Amino acid sequence: MASWNSIPLEISYEVVGWIAFASWSISFYPQLILNFRRKSVVGLNFDFVLLNLTKHSSYMIYNVCLYFSPFIQKQYFDTYGDQEMIPVAANDVAFSIHAVVLTALTLFQIFIYERGPQKVSRFATVLVVLVWGFAAICFFIALPSHSWLWLITIFNSIQVGMTCVKYIPQAKMNFTRKSTVGWSIGNILLDFGGGLANYLQMVIQSIDQNSWVNFYGNIGKTLLSLISIFFDILFMFQHYVLYPEKKSSKSPETGEEPNEPLIDPPHEHV
Repeated sequence: MASWNSIPLEISYEVVGWIAFASWSISFYPQLILNFRRKSVVGLNFDFVLLNLTKHSSYMIYNVCLYFSPFIQKQYFDTYGDQEMIPVAANDVAFSIHAVVLTALTLFQIFIYERGPQKVSRFATVLVVLVWGFAAICFFIALPSHSWLWLITIFNSIQVGMTCVKYIPQAKMNFTRKSTVGWSIGNILLDFGGGLANYLQMVIQSIDQNSWVNFYGNIGKTLLSLISIFFDILFMFQHYVLYPEKKSSKSPETGEEPNEPLIDPPHEHV
């Protein structure tokens, strides 16, 4: 197993990693607090929360297995060379576990707070069922040959795929409502900072090892940063440029605009 060549770079790697962990971890709280204060989840897209839970669960499985399993680590070294470092750090494991817990709490808020007529879409439900069904099939394929590195790579690919699609329902909802009320911008700003720090952490490790295998050896982590940064910029553009909040018309307690509904009222069923 490779070791660090530069102590300053090793220290920088750890510091930047924990900055990413702190920024990403704290990013879950603004939405939770906003929901709690408003006693409402109107403005938060439910598909986003469900897809996000699937994403973080898959990422947790990948990080925990690769970080703690000597058997999977051996398979990784056999594949990429024993001079390479494992592309999962302690802060990655801590973040993913924390993310699953906080996302589950957000999902719980959806059940207990005012949510209007919104429901989880059939598309999101079917997608999640298919994803976990596919993961189960892959488990039984990997079982006879103990191809655990291949299996957790599948989970890593799942989390990348979920990252690609999870933001789309919320972005579309903001566009349809012409508002970001109910969707916390604090979440986005912290997520953006975490994405930049995460990417910088990988660059530091690659510079120290004089090898860029860290990027394609953990392609999920690489794409995670780039995709998250792209959507964070999109949400910031929606919030600050396209649909800025009108402070004069907002309710101080809920942050809602009393003269306009947060979502269109449901159509009457015949």
